[in-house]
Amino acid sequence: MGITPEQLASIQQRLSAGKPSAQCNSLKPATKELQQVILGIDPSLRGTGYGVIDTNRSDTPTTLCHGTIRCLADWPLSRCLKEISESLENVIQETRPTIAAVEGLFYAQNIRTALVMSQARGAALAVLVRAGLEVFEIAPRKVKQAIVGYGAAQKEAVSMMIQTRLRLPKLPEPDAADALAVALTYAQSIASPISDRAIKRV
Repeated sequence: MGITPEQLASIQQRLSAGKPSAQCNSLKPATKELQQVILGIDPSLRGTGYGVIDTNRSDTPTTLCHGTIRCLADWPLSRCLKEISESLENVIQETRPTIAAVEGLFYAQNIRTALVMSQARGAALAVLVRAGLEVFEIAPRKVKQAIVGYGAAQKEAVSMMIQTRLRLPKLPEPDAADALAVALTYAQSIASPISDRAIKRV
């Protein structure tokens, strides 16, 4: 189901008018020292999204790169994990992030799906830790709430809002958009109150 320009404008207005919940805990206000290059990751075995934003250059974060690490359906697990690890290592070498944010696991009724997702996530986390990055996990609903204003928003809505808010020339791929959304949510959390349950250090 698509999203109309009127719906997009309504979402943007709701976000600009939104006020933090009184039950949230406030982090330190943003300063030049806290602004940084943030690597966002949306882990998945077949399509791990990544996105890197630089919050140092202007009021609107600069997108340094984004994309999707694709693994074919007939690839064995070991090859997929190798591809995820090596690709993320290259992204880190090229963009030099100062911190990383990873989307948390969503509830999965299928235990096999949950295990596979956990393995892809583990491969990504190992690369981040090996690179010496501090890593934070953000709940999926928190990401959608922060970017779209609705915790159960569809991927298309997230992609459209990311394109608008980061001023991208074209609509990013869904997995890459999710990764950029994770990075942007973390950037916003530096200056805004946020629930301890929604974002945590890994």
